[in-house]
Amino acid sequence: MHSSETPGASTRSLHADDAFNIVTDVAPPMHVSTTFRYSDDPSHLVPYADITSPGDPTVHVYSRASAPNPSRFEAILSSLIHGQSISYSSGLSALHSALTLLNPRRISVGDGYHGCHGVIALFTRLTGLQKLDLDCPADALEKGDVILLETPVNPYGTAFDIAHYAEKAHSRGAFLIVDSTFAPPGLQDPFLHGADLVMHSGTKYFGGHSDMLCGVLATKRDDWAAQLKSDRLFIGNVMGNMESWLGVRSLRTLEVRVQRQSDSATRLVGWLDGCLRVRDPVAGSDAAAVQAVLKEIFHASVQKVEGDWLKKQMPNGFGPVFAISMTEERFAKELPSKLRLFQHATSLGGVETLIEWRTMSDASVDRRLLRISIGLENWEDLRNDLARAFRELV
Repeated sequence: MHSSETPGASTRSLHADDAFNIVTDVAPPMHVSTTFRYSDDPSHLVPYADITSPGDPTVHVYSRASAPNPSRFEAILSSLIHGQSISYSSGLSALHSALTLLNPRRISVGDGYHGCHGVIALFTRLTGLQKLDLDCPADALEKGDVILLETPVNPYGTAFDIAHYAEKAHSRGAFLIVDSTFAPPGLQDPFLHGADLVMHSGTKYFGGHSDMLCGVLATKRDDWAAQLKSDRLFIGNVMGNMESWLGVRSLRTLEVRVQRQSDSATRLVGWLDGCLRVRDPVAGSDAAAVQAVLKEIFHASVQKVEGDWLKKQMPNGFGPVFAISMTEERFAKELPSKLRLFQHATSLGGVETLIEWRTMSDASVDRRLLRISIGLENWEDLRNDLARAFRELV
C-alpha cells in the first residue's frame, strides 16, 4: 500500500527518472558514447580534485564513471528498492563488489546459487575468506563478517526469515547481504527486515525479457554507496549502455509483470499440490497423472513455517519460481521435451515460461529436480500443458 503523497511502484517506475529528461523523446534514447565534451564555459570547469559532491546527474565525463543510460536505470531502481542503487555488468559482479567493499574474514552462506560459491572461492584464494554454513552458531561470526542470505532461494523458490539472520549478524557486529533476485521490489523489501546490503541479478526480473545481463547492489549508507561507485570505477565492472537502456524499458513494467508471474506461479503450485493430496484419484484424471510422476513441490506458498514472518516478508505474493522433484530421473529428463509452452533453458525472470532440468547447469542438485520460472502466459494454458505432458510421461 502507498499513501496519496507517495506514488505507487508502477508510477515511480515511469517517473523516478523524470529529472533525466533533457531531450524531448518520450522513450529515452540510447547513448553509446564512452566520452563526453566538457562545458564550453570556462567558469563551469571544476578540477577533479576540487569536486566535493556528486553534482548534476545528467553531466558525464567518461562512461566507466557514469553515463546517461546506467544513471537513469539506477535512479529508477533507487526509488523502487528504497536504497541507493549501483548497477553492474552481472549479478556475480555485484556480489564480487559487495565482498570487495566489506572484505570479510568469514562468510556464512547456504547452498543457493552455485555461481555465488564460485565468487566466494575466488575470494578464498585471494584473501583466505572462510566459508561457514548458513546456520552456523552466531559466535562463529566476528565483527565485519558477512551472512549472505538468498531468499527465496535458488532453485527451490522457498524462503528464509530475513529478520532472524539480520539479528544474528548484528549481534556479532557482522553484516547481512540479502540476495533478493527471486523476489524483486513489490514482493519483498529486505531493508524493512534488517538487510545491510540488497543484491539482485538484474538479468532476471529487472531485465525481464531474457535479453540483458545486469547486477545491482543497494544500500542505505552514503559512505558505502560512494565506496561502491569508486570501486566500480577501478574494477571496471560497469553495466553496458545497451543493457541499461533495455533495463529502463523493462523497469517500466516491473510491477505488473512480477505480480502476474507470481500469481500464476502460486496458482500452478496450488493446482499441483491439490493433485498430490487427492486420495485414490480417478484413473485418467489430472490428479492421477500428477501422482504417477511427481514426488514433491517446492515454493514459498506451500512452505511450512512457524509464526507469521513469511506473510509479513512477502505480503503481495510468493515469487514466480518454483521447483518440482519427479519420482524418477527419467521423468525429469524427459518432461521438458513434452511441453509446448515451457521453453527448456536455464535462467529465469523473463516474460516466457522456462523449465530446466536443473542438473544441466548445476552439478550439486538431485537429478530428479526441475526448476520452473513462470512467464506471462495464461496460467490455465500452462496448467493444461503440464497435465498433458504428465499423461504422456506415464
